Amino acid sequence: MQPFDWQRMLLDQFPAAFLGEVAFRALVAYLLVFAFLKISGRRGVRQLSLFELVVILTLGSAAGDVAFYDDVPLLPIVVVFITLLLLYRITTLLMKISPRFGNWVEGKPLVIIRDGLYEFDVLDRQNISSDEFFMELRQSGIEHLGQVRLGILEEDGSVSLYQFVDGDVRAGLSVMPPALRPRFDKIPHAALYACDHCGHPQRLATGPAPKCPRCDRCLWSEAMGCAQ
Repeated sequence: MQPFDWQRMLLDQFPAAFLGEVAFRALVAYLLVFAFLKISGRRGVRQLSLFELVVILTLGSAAGDVAFYDDVPLLPIVVVFITLLLLYRITTLLMKISPRFGNWVEGKPLVIIRDGLYEFDVLDRQNISSDEFFMELRQSGIEHLGQVRLGILEEDGSVSLYQFVDGDVRAGLSVMPPALRPRFDKIPHAALYACDHCGHPQRLATGPAPKCPRCDRCLWSEAMGCAQ
């Protein structure tokens, strides 16, 4: 093998006209994925459920093969598309017939914040890091949990937030990045703090951090949203 053989690196044994076939194959793959999204009735990727994302990835893998490999014919990929579409229709029908099956496939909305506090038993069951969840809250204009009356984790992973009116906002756990939200296992000065795990606010004195009465954790941050 000769290093930096441009013929091998760029086209190998294929003729230059094969590039036109690759473009056509890519067009077919694009149209198949686009057709699935249109037929399934979804308007955006953010709206895709876990099940639909699996279908799209499976179709995308097949579409990628047909786009790049000369020995992959087009008709089997069309069969793959039709099979996935039928599976999608059957699964959505079963989800309508059986809510329990639908919840198993797609999950269901979960209340994750209530009255400025985490529903920590729900939060602990979800595979979501606190930094990732705090980012979602910041992008919605939230500075601390005391602003949130109700937070719902939707089926697609997005967070729906219902805020208190200004007069009802209470003290809450800051959702700022760690550099702007120091956490303490020893209380440096007397103030109102919020449990770093569940958001429970409590006025603490200087000294070793007590256990949170709500979740038994011992890590606290200064609360936001009220006079200290």
